Amino acid sequence: MANSLSGRFLILTIIFVMLAEIFIFVPSIARFREDYLLARLERAQIASLALLATDGMIDDELEYELLENAEVLNVVLRRDAVRQLILSTDGMEPISASFDLRDPPAWELVRDATRRILETEDQNIRVIGEPVREAGLLIEVTMQTAPLRMAMIDYGIRILILSAVISVFTAILLFVSVRILMVNPIKRVVGSMMSYAEAPDDANRIIQPRGTVRELRNAEEALHGMQTQLTSLLRQRERLAQLGEAVAKISHDLRNMLSVATLVADRLETIPDPTVQRIAPKLINSLSRAINLTEATLAFGRAEEPAPKLDRVTLLPLVDDVLDNDNLAQGDGEVSYDTDIPADIVVRADPEQLHRVLSNLVRNARQAITATHKPGEITVRARAHDDGWCIEICDTGPGLPQKAQENLFKPFSTASKVGGTGLGLAICSEILRGHGGRLELKSTGPEGTTFALFLPGGVAT
Repeated sequence: MANSLSGRFLILTIIFVMLAEIFIFVPSIARFREDYLLARLERAQIASLALLATDGMIDDELEYELLENAEVLNVVLRRDAVRQLILSTDGMEPISASFDLRDPPAWELVRDATRRILETEDQNIRVIGEPVREAGLLIEVTMQTAPLRMAMIDYGIRILILSAVISVFTAILLFVSVRILMVNPIKRVVGSMMSYAEAPDDANRIIQPRGTVRELRNAEEALHGMQTQLTSLLRQRERLAQLGEAVAKISHDLRNMLSVATLVADRLETIPDPTVQRIAPKLINSLSRAINLTEATLAFGRAEEPAPKLDRVTLLPLVDDVLDNDNLAQGDGEVSYDTDIPADIVVRADPEQLHRVLSNLVRNARQAITATHKPGEITVRARAHDDGWCIEICDTGPGLPQKAQENLFKPFSTASKVGGTGLGLAICSEILRGHGGRLELKSTGPEGTTFALFLPGGVAT
């Protein structure tokens, strides 16, 4: 029960009610003590009036009985400015303290009641008050504290028992109410979620809002909307998956047909006809681009980037290796390379995947520069941040067209270069997301283009 919402609510209700009773316990005890003392004053006044009615002519046994009934040791009554001892007990112990009940402050009553509860020794105290119905100016009684203390303890125990009963009864009522109004509707929502999780494509398992409590109703409506949207997306994904499978089959067959067409086109180059010699290279280039597109489509459809194996990678040697390989690939010397990377930068990444990303970006930068038929430069620089590292690849190419910028990281979008498939940047972005980072186009224009790689910080294990 302690692990359930209603069970914890039951326990907390009992605790809170008991705490509330404790806060009023001491004032209640103080009020009880005051009433107890006032009652003794009233009894003492009645006993003194009985004595005054006989002009003080009573025997010792009757006087003792009057004091016993009043539960006091002596009675002093002040009438007409004369202080008169009406009733008294022989051999009385000295008085330890005096208490004036004529309009005492509340804090004083609470203080005296607390002291009386804590004081276990029986003492004689004097209590001063005003006689009822103006039967004198002042009345004083002397009494023992042991009966008062026992009466206060008995009253306190009864208050605590009553508080416990009230707490349990209130908690049970709240427990039942919470079960009906909150727990059962929540269980229904949870049950609906579990049922929906078993078959999210089944629209019959979508929750139907029925809650009467506004907050629960809002939660059910939000869950209904989320499940409806998710079911629609799952159906759309299923259709897209089927479409992707069909496209993969078509691309496979189309690649075979294009391969045959390429072989035929290669034969055309041997024909000496000038028209054929002029058209054949363009035809072969077009077929090559078509084959590359179908192969990239098949590769993207099959590929799923594995989770990165994060390690500590010294960045400068990795970048030098990428630039050396790209420099060997170009072979024409039109592009120069430069780095601005501190030798002590160590990033947290998968070295193979980071090498792929940097190679792709550097290759794209080189192709953008060589397309202008002018010399250019590629610079790779890096710097550390408080939350990770930033690597920038800058080139002096002509920049990206606006159409390419709009769908830069989307698969199969308009490629940023002639003959491209539009998959390279999408794959790079996916790899960096797997690292917890991101790939951004920082700037582009006639003066060149800059891509920024952001890698999160951390210590590789």
